[in-house]
Amino acid sequence: MKRRSQYQAPSAGGYQAPGPYGAPQAPYSAPPQAPYGYPGAGMPPPVPPKSNAGKVWAVVGAVAGVVVLGGIAAAVVLSGGGGGGGASGPKYRVTVPQTLADGSYTLAKDISAQASSSVPHDGANEHGISSVGGQYTSGTKSLVMVGMYGTIDNPRTTVEHAIGGMKSDSRTHVAVAEREFTPSGGGAPLTCGVDVREELGQQVTLGFCVWVDASTSGNVAQTDASDLAKDPQAVDLQAFADTVGKIRNEVRKPLS
Repeated sequence: MKRRSQYQAPSAGGYQAPGPYGAPQAPYSAPPQAPYGYPGAGMPPPVPPKSNAGKVWAVVGAVAGVVVLGGIAAAVVLSGGGGGGGASGPKYRVTVPQTLADGSYTLAKDISAQASSSVPHDGANEHGISSVGGQYTSGTKSLVMVGMYGTIDNPRTTVEHAIGGMKSDSRTHVAVAEREFTPSGGGAPLTCGVDVREELGQQVTLGFCVWVDASTSGNVAQTDASDLAKDPQAVDLQAFADTVGKIRNEVRKPLS
């Protein structure tokens, strides 16, 4: 599939550090434990059989949280700088409101503490980072939003590393390669795709979108407990990008 994005996205076979940005650096002290969602960190509980789909939204959300938090953490851990000039311009923070997308999703769990303990505060490309997140539900759908805010030198680098980090372990792989979508409501393009994660033999399909600007980054992933193993090709990424465009407008607030 021909990509529409302006950068070279990571290959479907796994994350590889982009050549133009040099080798990954680790300018901060290593955290006392592996970032959430990385090998060695706490994994989510097993995914129940589909017959229990009406009761598994919390478990499905945990699976999505592992993938999304892993991506955000990797965006900082793996960053190699790049001097993209993203540090200029308006500054924003990311919030965790009680509802998202015009009230379509309701906050079920604030995971900001997990995000803050999992994501380093400084990297080669991101500085003074604060991380927040929430797990939301809408019927059988579970949506996880994790954002970080601070100073981001090169937004393109953060996008690449966030997506690479989401498939950094052998149980998550690319099902629909990421590309850019412009939300129908306007705003900068989002980078969206579909990943599939295997949990104890159960396939979980996750549609995701990522945005990054000079001071914020957001990763949003959605699963549906009523159709855990949905055909990845059937995920309407334009519709999801439209939803995430609304979410970005709702969670990103000017830094006073």
